[in-house]
Amino acid sequence: MEKKRREEIINLINREVVPALGCTEPAAVSLCVAKVTEVLGELPEMIDVRLSGNMLKNAMGVGIPGTGMIGLPIAIALGALIGKSEYGLEVLKDVTSEKVEEGKKYIDAGKISISHEVNAPSILYINVCCEGKKGNARGIISGSHTNFIYLEKDGVSLLDKIETKGEEESTSNDPELDLATVFEFATTAPDEEIEFILEAKRLNKAAAQKALEKDYGHSLGYTMKTKGKKLFGDSPLSHIISYTSAACDARMGGAQVPVMSNSGSGNQGICATMPVVSFAEDIGADDRTLARALILSHLTSIYIKQSLGRLSALCGCVVASTGASSGIVYLMGGSYKEVSSAVKNMIANITGMICDGAKPSCSLKISSGAGTALMSAMLAMENKCVTEAEGIICDDVDRSIHNLTSIGREAMQATDRLVLHIMTNK
Repeated sequence: MEKKRREEIINLINREVVPALGCTEPAAVSLCVAKVTEVLGELPEMIDVRLSGNMLKNAMGVGIPGTGMIGLPIAIALGALIGKSEYGLEVLKDVTSEKVEEGKKYIDAGKISISHEVNAPSILYINVCCEGKKGNARGIISGSHTNFIYLEKDGVSLLDKIETKGEEESTSNDPELDLATVFEFATTAPDEEIEFILEAKRLNKAAAQKALEKDYGHSLGYTMKTKGKKLFGDSPLSHIISYTSAACDARMGGAQVPVMSNSGSGNQGICATMPVVSFAEDIGADDRTLARALILSHLTSIYIKQSLGRLSALCGCVVASTGASSGIVYLMGGSYKEVSSAVKNMIANITGMICDGAKPSCSLKISSGAGTALMSAMLAMENKCVTEAEGIICDDVDRSIHNLTSIGREAMQATDRLVLHIMTNK
């Protein structure tokens, strides 16, 4: 592969695989509030936040790091009180217990309004208006979690990309991928060009270890590591489920630790990383081999998300665990043929898993995806692959991938609306 082509793919990975503190949806809302507060130049007297349905769904039930609290109000309050936009999705990393108490008072004072922007121009849309004693300011994030398309102070536009950006953040500079290209890059790029991906191992493993030491979320990872041995044994499967779900327990439970995200989702980053890391440790793979497996996993996930979109009715673990299965196949010594078979096996199995928001029980879904990743890889290495005669699978693996993403992006729109209706009317 030519160096220029490799550089384009590396730049893509570096844009999509980034650290995030807490769930990316409330983090993005905090980021928008922090930026608008900075533009305003004073602590807002009132904050009005309008969100697309998918943003609202993914931010309602998740723990906010360092607060012991759930949901958007505290994320918004802290975005105004201590948020720094320069931190990106780690916007709240300076949170303290004192500021949490201040945030609670801010909420109790009725300074925050949250509503559903029914006709939002993007499925990922955040519109924040802040009123201060001296003026007002407004900001909009759209298309991706850190993509500001509009900023305004006292009626004067400071940034306006609304007309040029459209529904999603422009991806015109993103390289076009197919699975063969993904595999070629992951297996042939020079070691020094891809070793940066090992930071995903460091961050996400640290998050897992934190939850294995303390009660977070539903403690699935901890329970699997302790009580689960009697039922699941001390096996690569139990290790994968324990490691992967533990990192999710910590993240969804509000642990103040960053994780390496993928395509705007921390859980996708965890699911693309930890099954591969766990299996690599079990077989004694060195870091050079692990780096290639992680690149294959993360880049496969990015490729699938290119046609699915950042937010959808389809659970992100379907995408990320498909990437993880590819990485596990590589660790097993598989070729492109076996990777393609594993991807098809994954699509045949867990397509259709719904996303009903970010929350502690995401660890259950992630464990399903991670376990299926190992099973699909095992079958692929035994030359077992779901055939074109079965369901939505085609002989061509890229067509199979686009069948998956079409279902998530198009066919499940009604599902998405019903899920949001159920969540907001309980």
